[in-house]
Amino acid sequence: MAESMPGNDVQLLAAALRRDSADLNLYAQVLSADLADSLPPGAVRVRRTRSFAERMAGREGSVVEVDVALGERRLALRTERGRMVGEVLHEVRGIVLSRRQVELDEWIEALARSLATAAATNARARAAVERFLA
Repeated sequence: MAESMPGNDVQLLAAALRRDSADLNLYAQVLSADLADSLPPGAVRVRRTRSFAERMAGREGSVVEVDVALGERRLALRTERGRMVGEVLHEVRGIVLSRRQVELDEWIEALARSLATAAATNARARAAVERFLA
């Protein structure tokens, strides 16, 4: 399976990703649980902040950023002034060549396209896509 997914499959994947995007904490759980296990180690990073009370209670804290790295594309989603803000970055060997701030819908589309491309050549990424579409 060397070619990328057909457009309809990318749209289905984007729709599946959208249904869990109501808040960043839930979205981070879905991405880190479903994607982190299926993609190469380190491809999905979740950054959290913990209040003193959360630390004392042993809780993980609130998600402030989700970062997904697939090939030369990195997608970051973070909370900024109470709303989710997405960024699409083109990165080569750790150097950011371009950075573009996008709305959540465009971020989800970019993630779906990146996952579809990765799924065409990587069995682990394909398993993540199949889990979202199931």
